Amino acid sequence: MRQTKVANRYAKALFTLAQESGKLDDVQRDMRMVRDLDHAEFHRMMVSPVINCDAKAKAFNAVFGGKIGQLSQAFFNLVFRKGRSISLTDIGNAFEQMFNEHKGVVVAELTTAVPVSDTLKAELRAKLEALPHMKGKKVTLTEKIDASIIGGYVLQLEGWSLDASIKRDLQVIKTQFVENMYEQKLR
Repeated sequence: MRQTKVANRYAKALFTLAQESGKLDDVQRDMRMVRDLDHAEFHRMMVSPVINCDAKAKAFNAVFGGKIGQLSQAFFNLVFRKGRSISLTDIGNAFEQMFNEHKGVVVAELTTAVPVSDTLKAELRAKLEALPHMKGKKVTLTEKIDASIIGGYVLQLEGWSLDASIKRDLQVIKTQFVENMYEQKLR
């Protein structure tokens, strides 16, 4: 919980500064690049309490030096100086959330057992954007494949979830068999 508060504060400070300096889109691109880096050893190094902040900053600069803007670079240097590198991922997520709210973008996560066609994704996106409470917002659809749901889909959007998976249907049927709702319950 404490890391989340710290991440939100740092993300808000960066967001405000980027907005004031007119570099919001550039900083967002930089934050996404850092957040989306898929290298386990790099992430372990950033959260390790054994490695000092200077070594982390040097490694970070070796990977991202020249690839991110000055504002982003100065921000990350501050994060390392203050010993907050453990919160890098959380800061990136919090910044992304603030950016999406500012731009009117809503992220929906679609989980299916098999990949979904682009046409079906476009139809779903259009239907979600047509909902009354989504007026004026743009829906970005992220896809997740999970074979354990067997079939159907699970849609998560703005804190609510629609589970229309076969896995859930089977769980409901199992519960009904266990409860045996046709047997009269004694008090």
